[in-house]
Amino acid sequence: MEATFSQKKHLDFETCAEVLSVHRQQEQKIVLCNGVFDLLHPGHIAHLQAAKAMGDILVISVTASTCVNRGPGRPIFSDELRQNSLAALGCVDYVVITPKVTALEIIEKIRPHIYCKGDEYADPEKDVTGNIKKETDLVEKHGGEVRYTSEITFSSTRLINNHLNVLPEDLKQYVQDFGDRHSLEEVIAAVEDMRSLKVLVLGEIIIDEFVHCRVQGLTTKGRAPSTRFLKAERHLGGVFAVARHLANFAGSVTLASAIGNEKNVKELIEPHRNSLYLNLQHIEGYATINKCRYIESKENGEQSQLFAINRIDPAEILTTARQNLRDFLSQNLEKYDLVVLIDYGHGWIDETLRAFICQNAPFLALNCQTNSANYGYNLITQYPRADTFCLDERELRLTYSDPSGDCQILLKRLHEHLGGKQGWLTLGASGSWGIQFHHKILDKTPAMTQKVKDTTGAGDAFFALASMSAKLGFPLEFGSFFGNIAAALAANVLGNEKPVAKARLLKYATTLLKF
Repeated sequence: MEATFSQKKHLDFETCAEVLSVHRQQEQKIVLCNGVFDLLHPGHIAHLQAAKAMGDILVISVTASTCVNRGPGRPIFSDELRQNSLAALGCVDYVVITPKVTALEIIEKIRPHIYCKGDEYADPEKDVTGNIKKETDLVEKHGGEVRYTSEITFSSTRLINNHLNVLPEDLKQYVQDFGDRHSLEEVIAAVEDMRSLKVLVLGEIIIDEFVHCRVQGLTTKGRAPSTRFLKAERHLGGVFAVARHLANFAGSVTLASAIGNEKNVKELIEPHRNSLYLNLQHIEGYATINKCRYIESKENGEQSQLFAINRIDPAEILTTARQNLRDFLSQNLEKYDLVVLIDYGHGWIDETLRAFICQNAPFLALNCQTNSANYGYNLITQYPRADTFCLDERELRLTYSDPSGDCQILLKRLHEHLGGKQGWLTLGASGSWGIQFHHKILDKTPAMTQKVKDTTGAGDAFFALASMSAKLGFPLEFGSFFGNIAAALAANVLGNEKPVAKARLLKYATTLLKF
């Protein structure tokens, strides 16, 4: 089938430089525009017409869906639709889908004479990603220049939020109300304030292993599922995942934990030594906790867990390591602004350590988790004190042996027990409840996404951001807002494959608050 006129304008990312070299040899001036172009509007058209007038050949780089940093569910239009819409414009000569988060790679390939942006990008101080400065430097390095258009301006995100049914009604109302009380500048300033924090993270390191497979049926000589192996991957989970989230926001993060002497575990950890201060005890004869999950992908991209195999060594092996940790804490605990303790209930934090940390931590953020290995035994009320805390509904109900009572009442009981300033109850797809000590304020926040790939690391991400907010004394709703955004981002990656990046969080916050 013959290509349509607009399809003839499509360029391939890998070969676009060769095509454009012909125009360069003809001494034609190449202009590059880059963006998401999720909803093509009059402001885009005016901008592109102005860009075309600056040169001879106008190339549009469209960020691929997999690389768009505006939160789950964005862009709402596919790569093909966005590319075809732009190619249909007479002022556009070529359109290329760029499978990269920033424009740096396409700039490097094309080396435009002019890189054109709207004048809303002229002030690099307002760029939450920090990419505009890098892009400008790269364009100028190759002899090009950056120009800005000052045409009529609209926001695709604002138009989508207001006129398309992309946000659940409760979330839309929440973010509109939040935006009425707090500006985006306040949100950005609060996140930047997190750089002042010196954080210590305590808890168990867990290796999360995911075996991707396809169910074929049941074995012929039993009732066990028969699966076909596709691939396997391993992530640093447990307390390491929380530390990685924190390291993208806080000024410094120290992780104190214990691992075995496995070579493959050390190889996983090694790349993170530049972003974290690691106080890790290598214990002979101890196997680092490993949780292997066999998963199958659903049609909607969500991961379905088939079964799991856990390797957890007896806690007695850790006796000497716990004493070493106690010695380290005795000398260093008071040096940290925020102590983040995640107790996975596998024996690393014993009664003696628990009492010492509660008594001496300057500001203690506590998360005490329930899982299949400690069900009903690892209750948060083992701890007599926490300045802030986070747990889910199942963990709260197990704490008070109450399967059906009012969660708000149970949350108030726990808050009184721990005596904290702020605390959160996470509710999965229903968002969270937050509580504040002085006025017994309860804050209900909806989930920031209904699109989910895997919820394994969502709670840890929520806890990391909410803890920093509580320590800095921000309003309760800031912790709820940051925590739910972090959880939404984490729920759209597999396990703890990637930590929540500051730029991604701020971009999604910007998306939500544009009305």
